[in-house]
Amino acid sequence: MFKRIQKFDERVSIYWAWNNRHFSEKTKRFLRSYVRLGDGYLWIVFAVILFIHIGWQRFIPVAAEAGLATGIALGIYEAIKLTTKRPRPFCVLETIKPQVPPMDKYSFPSGHTMNNLAIASAVTMAVPYYGWVMMLFPLSWGLLRVYFGVHWFTDVICGFFFGIIAFVLTHVIWIFLSPVLADLLPMLVF
Repeated sequence: MFKRIQKFDERVSIYWAWNNRHFSEKTKRFLRSYVRLGDGYLWIVFAVILFIHIGWQRFIPVAAEAGLATGIALGIYEAIKLTTKRPRPFCVLETIKPQVPPMDKYSFPSGHTMNNLAIASAVTMAVPYYGWVMMLFPLSWGLLRVYFGVHWFTDVICGFFFGIIAFVLTHVIWIFLSPVLADLLPMLVF
């Protein structure tokens, strides 16, 4: 079964990386910059905007849940990544050249998809008006990382599911934790 998945991923990577290059150099430069936002830079800007719009009393609990989601997602991510040690496409296929720098040595799962989706899910649950936009970013970043040759397609799909799992675990913990925090910090809105 894993050989079939690998063959599927190889076909997708070869097609996306080399047979489907229809973007101009200017567009590719923009997309490379855009995909780098998944390294965490966009969350700083988004946090400032969210802080301004919802105020510090609502912002601190949202940031705390997003921080918890980040910690849980990173824990799951590291455990899986170091267990599977799946090589990146450019390490397996000679025709693939990385178009953006990889974050680390191994490919599975896509941390850009997983970690950012866990954070975006926490924000969406707390502030749906703003959060839904953030759900689009992790998926587009993951797919672009396939396009740029640093991830396999199934890395992104599994990163999506692991990101949801990380958020669900976070939210279950948050359901039990937030009443305690509300008692300790009554000035905040939980």
